[in-house]
Amino acid sequence: ETLAAETGAVPVSADIAEDDDVAHLVGAVEAGGGIDTLVNIAGGARGADWVADAKTEDWEWMLRVNVVGTMKITRAFLPMLRANGHGTVLNLTSVAGLVSYEGGGGYNAAKFAEHGMTRALRLEEAEHNVRVIEVMPGLVKTEEFALSRLGGDAAAAERVYEGVEEPLSAEDVADVIRYAVTVPHHVNLDDIVIRPVAQAAAHKLLRKR
Repeated sequence: ETLAAETGAVPVSADIAEDDDVAHLVGAVEAGGGIDTLVNIAGGARGADWVADAKTEDWEWMLRVNVVGTMKITRAFLPMLRANGHGTVLNLTSVAGLVSYEGGGGYNAAKFAEHGMTRALRLEEAEHNVRVIEVMPGLVKTEEFALSRLGGDAAAAERVYEGVEEPLSAEDVADVIRYAVTVPHHVNLDDIVIRPVAQAAAHKLLRKR
């Protein structure tokens, strides 16, 4: 509601993995005149356990939200995007879908799957003039992500970013998304990897003490 007041957006509460909620969302969008761009940003991580200690409920949640939810929303809106003639789908994934790491097995599995789904979608929708973009951020410091992943442990969440002078911000990622979906439609920025300079690679993160 706060965002709606600031931007004029129309808020619709929905669980993207529930068919009835997705149908309600599509109906609300159709009533508002439809869309030409779908930005899939719902997702997240739960837990940092190694596979040997994996919690089934965490893995099921990550696959349900990141993969099945993205599929359901995309499937529901594709007819509208095709009919528009110049549709765009942008999936916000993660560099966790490119490189695995200890304690990331469940999130890696979800984001690798979402990465593969995005690539397949690009091949399938080109003939409908629907461009498909993937944005893959590295270390982004937000109030929610690490805190949610680590079960609300604020101290553990803060250690994720400890010593990193300038991690990415949500605004940084939003700027890239805005650019990617507003360039001329014949331009498709297939895969965009965003990292802070301090994160030269998945295995190299500079921390200053």
